[in-house]
Amino acid sequence: MSSLNEVELAVSQLSPEDLAAFRAWFAEFDAAAWDRQIEKDVAAGRLDALAEKALKHLREGRCTDL
Repeated sequence: MSSLNEVELAVSQLSPEDLAAFRAWFAEFDAAAWDRQIEKDVAAGRLDALAEKALKHLREGRCTDL
């Protein structure tokens, strides 16, 4: 059995309370992983073109307030 299968089985057997706690923990874990990836992408310049395009649209008055 693979580790993923073991995790899936373990999660499927959690009580409702433990599942809620796991869900909250995983949401924080996933958000932190997402933040780290975005930080790496920014540092590597992968978002520069998108930022320039957004700033250009702002300068041209093509943006609206939310």
